[in-house]
Amino acid sequence: MPHYRPPVIALLGTGGTIAATAPSTTAVADYTVTEGVQALLSAVPEINALAELRPQQVFNVDSRCIDNAMLLQLGTAVDSLLADDAIDGIVITHGTDTLEETAYFLNLVIKSHKPVVVVGAMRPGSAMSADGPLNLYNAVLLATSPHAQGLGVLVTLNDAVHAARYVRKAHTTHVQAFSSEDAGCIGRIHNGRVMLSRGPAPCHTRDTEFSMQGLQGQHQLPWVDVLYDHQNAGLHLYRAAIEAGARGIVVAACGNGSLSTQAEEGCRLAVAQGIVCVRSSRTGAGLVSASQQDAARRLVSSNTLNPQKARILLMLALTRSTDPAAIQACFDRY
Repeated sequence: MPHYRPPVIALLGTGGTIAATAPSTTAVADYTVTEGVQALLSAVPEINALAELRPQQVFNVDSRCIDNAMLLQLGTAVDSLLADDAIDGIVITHGTDTLEETAYFLNLVIKSHKPVVVVGAMRPGSAMSADGPLNLYNAVLLATSPHAQGLGVLVTLNDAVHAARYVRKAHTTHVQAFSSEDAGCIGRIHNGRVMLSRGPAPCHTRDTEFSMQGLQGQHQLPWVDVLYDHQNAGLHLYRAAIEAGARGIVVAACGNGSLSTQAEEGCRLAVAQGIVCVRSSRTGAGLVSASQQDAARRLVSSNTLNPQKARILLMLALTRSTDPAAIQACFDRY
């Protein structure tokens, strides 16, 4: 009779609310990251029945503090672990403020069919109704599921399973803060069961042109700024981005990627300096339609990517090309 080997899941801690405590059990704001990944694991002993957990602290910060160097550090750690035949999947604990950006970055650069699940919490571990423990348990459960293989990076909070490509934080404080808007979540976790109804559609992980190996030797990702458009917008932020050496600009534009008069002029000035400009939308949902004027103005439309995710893809695309047409192809595909 063959010997049963439990799944081996690497548990990577990066900080965030799930690793935070507040002054009282009723406080759900003004908390501080205090706990390491080992403490999170110790707080949910039931997880040990699901898998053999191998905890590792990559860094321990609020996710608002994560920078490009940390993204590369985390990507390198994930890439190395996935190459280990002894590792069956990875769970990453992460702050919710920028969770969607990290998940999407990993979704574009990882080259493995093994499950990678990013999880966080909306309430600190010290709160009387903390959501982190069950979220963490569900994340490990999802990472051990054979149905999660080959789906790219997944995100789970509050019993929902989202594809990294679509998920975004859609509320400041609600426990049900994450949404995949028009695409919808790809499944649920209920009563100890993973129920996935479909897989993510766009290319991801093994089917992208990006990889951590391809980024080796780059000390930093290309600098990309996100500029918010609005009534009575000025040119000064575009001029500042140009002078600072930005290689890309994502405009959080109005409506369907509509640029104000000054944003149009700002993009024209940037494009003249070889900077790639992407039209995204500040609305939070929906497709930014490709315009017949984009090619003439050498602009890129963001498809359904919000500004923060458009920044992630533009950084990676700029490591391959500075041609707006080639970068538009990336936005159309990923």
